[in-house]
Amino acid sequence: MKILAIDTSTAVMGVALLDEKKIYAEMTTNLRKNHSIRLMPTVAQLFDEVKWSPNEIDLVAVAKGPGSYTGVRIGVTTAKTFAWAQNIPIVGVSTLETMAYQQHSFPGVISPLIDARRGQAYVGLYQQRNDSWSNLEYDRIILLSDWLQILKKREEQVLFVGDDVSLHQTQIDEFLGEYATYSSSPFNLPRPSVIGWLAYQQYLTGTVDNTFDFTPAYLQLAEAEVKWLEKQKLAKG
Repeated sequence: MKILAIDTSTAVMGVALLDEKKIYAEMTTNLRKNHSIRLMPTVAQLFDEVKWSPNEIDLVAVAKGPGSYTGVRIGVTTAKTFAWAQNIPIVGVSTLETMAYQQHSFPGVISPLIDARRGQAYVGLYQQRNDSWSNLEYDRIILLSDWLQILKKREEQVLFVGDDVSLHQTQIDEFLGEYATYSSSPFNLPRPSVIGWLAYQQYLTGTVDNTFDFTPAYLQLAEAEVKWLEKQKLAKG
């Protein structure tokens, strides 16, 4: 099964071509540049390099968020358009789960983290136990201080994963002390090949998304929507 994997949910833009046995091509950048301009040329470049054509793809995998509102939308819209045009299934994968899975051999629990500003963070909690990969706490946006209280009650080693973790390391250390462990930088970025792999695992269980109904996992309203709702409340008195 040939898979196209796409991720534009954060500052990272990633594209991978793979099947169930091998990664054929993968490109990842961690630059705050316009994903909408760079994504399709990157896809075309990888197709050209591995000598695949779009009609050979059997499955589209995409990071569904959370992350940048605009970034998530770009990746999901591109993936949906490709899946619709080729009449093939699409599977959305949590950006947070992707980040966590890259450290699935860690013996404790894994907390991927993306900064959401105003003291908030996008977080989830995952663990590999024996042969079972589990989501222990669902992905959410939450005040980081509240999240750290949840983790503190577990009294177990937590591995924090993500480029944004460094922004909050002082606060994390204050709450968790020796329970906090940090991923090294090469493993902080979500890899598109991992998105493709996780999507393939979901596909094997019969879990695919409806191309037309599939929507990103923003986990919060866009700032413009929040302001619009506030104006509506004021208008109604």
